[in-house]
Amino acid sequence: MNNVGAIGFPIEHSLSPVMHNAAFAALGMTDWFYDKIALPPDIVKVGLKELRDHGYIGINVTVPLKQLVMPFVKTTEIARAVGAVNTIDFRNNTGTNTDVAGFMDDLTAHGIAVAGKRVVVLGAGGAARAAAYGLARAGAVLAVVNRTVERAEQLIADLKIDAMPMTLEQAARGQVDLIVNCTSLGMSPKVADCPWGDDVPFPQCVTVYDMVYRPAQTMLLRKAEAHGGRAIGGLGMLVRQGAAAFTIWTGVEPPVEVMFQALRDHLV
Repeated sequence: MNNVGAIGFPIEHSLSPVMHNAAFAALGMTDWFYDKIALPPDIVKVGLKELRDHGYIGINVTVPLKQLVMPFVKTTEIARAVGAVNTIDFRNNTGTNTDVAGFMDDLTAHGIAVAGKRVVVLGAGGAARAAAYGLARAGAVLAVVNRTVERAEQLIADLKIDAMPMTLEQAARGQVDLIVNCTSLGMSPKVADCPWGDDVPFPQCVTVYDMVYRPAQTMLLRKAEAHGGRAIGGLGMLVRQGAAAFTIWTGVEPPVEVMFQALRDHLV
């Protein structure tokens, strides 16, 4: 059996087994199986060795372990730039980050070109780093908004990108083509939360990409549509970053639509 899986702490919420095992089934890859393993942060080194010794081909890594695994694998350039590993291939002990590809590929799938466009990234955590890295390399005119401006400044400095740290009020005053929410605000069960407060004017006719995928329609996305904009949820990023990991481990392009459908059915 070729085992792959996800590690995190906690890990119960992970939907990765749903989409990966659906892809394996659709391709007739009956000797592959994806599971999830709760791995406490204080035993990361031992845990990685145990998984490798037990024959795992590779794993996905989720919070709070994306930075903690880095000393124990050979990191790719993109993982070092973003400062996080979310996919490990044990066969060569390499850790990479597929969040950037997952996000940018989903923008492309929705027909969104960002070169020369004014983009506001909300947040300064790991997801924001992946988004900002991909957007900057694609030529976006980037602003990073965080409650603590110093964290936005640090993100920009760490990534060595051309971007402006801003407050939400400053970002709202300029032209905006795309807003990307990289925070967890609005995620179930706190569905009433929104990273764009009602006291700040919302841009008209702007595209909003919310990395939150539970619920499918967040308060931020509702706000975008109410102001004549386009609303895109984060399910596509989840699928496409998983698809990139799938290919790394198997050498096979997964059936992305099967992965989408498996998640939609699960989330109903």
